[in-house]
Amino acid sequence: MTKTLSVYQKINSLRERYYAASVGKQSLLKLLSETEVAEQVYNSNAIENSTLSLEETEKILLQIDLDRYISEREIFEAKNLARVVAYIDAKAKDQEFNIEMMLLLHKMLIANIRDDIAGRFRKDDEWVKVANHIAPGPKEVPGKIETMLSKYHASNHENIIKRIALLHLSFEHIHPFVDGNGRIGRVLNNYMLIREGFVPVNIKFIDRKMYYEAFKEFDATGDTTVMEGIVGKALTNSYYKRLAYLEGKEIITLSDYSKKNKISHSNLINKANRQTIEAFLEKGVWKIGITAIL
Repeated sequence: MTKTLSVYQKINSLRERYYAASVGKQSLLKLLSETEVAEQVYNSNAIENSTLSLEETEKILLQIDLDRYISEREIFEAKNLARVVAYIDAKAKDQEFNIEMMLLLHKMLIANIRDDIAGRFRKDDEWVKVANHIAPGPKEVPGKIETMLSKYHASNHENIIKRIALLHLSFEHIHPFVDGNGRIGRVLNNYMLIREGFVPVNIKFIDRKMYYEAFKEFDATGDTTVMEGIVGKALTNSYYKRLAYLEGKEIITLSDYSKKNKISHSNLINKANRQTIEAFLEKGVWKIGITAIL
């Protein structure tokens, strides 16, 4: 609990810096959001076993031909999720999240992939298995989603990290859709974060093992500790990246930083992974603003 509180305090401090640094820089903020779309899409789809690389995802979104055959489904998964990410960035601040919005986002996500299930919850005999448990029955889904959203909104005085972690774990436990639950669950996190004045997060494919450990922990004990760690790290990373750009720092790779300052690269990587230095992952590469204090 103390560790989560400490991360929460750090995030609130970063949030204050972010608001101060972003004044008059709306065009830069817009550019940062636009350049993040492909990375958001790549990581979320990769967690769901997509074979697309980040470079291939970028090419699909730019409508550039690829060097190998890609299934139509994977192409639509990339394009549709990019559309959802962009929609959330544009609409989240102005539109409260509710069931209707959830269904709209799902319809956008699954369009041209499985139109028969797009934009609706599971029904009739549509049961799904989630890891080692069977998700609640189709008839239970609407009520459980309503309860989940009510609990989230009723806890607006609590730590945002804990709230997002519980929301995400609860959503995935319910698994309300036949397909697309993971992707919708992750964009749901960002919808809520943006609405509450925080920056969006990008749960990385490289953290997939720990991500699935968080679901195991929740299913077995109801605990959210592992997911809180993932959300806290993702939020910190997102603020570090934005602040490096907004505060006008010269951004270099952590590798170059280690050479320039004669500091152990592996030591810097360890600190970056713990987020005890203001390093951030961008397109799979650790970077840092050269004026960051170690």
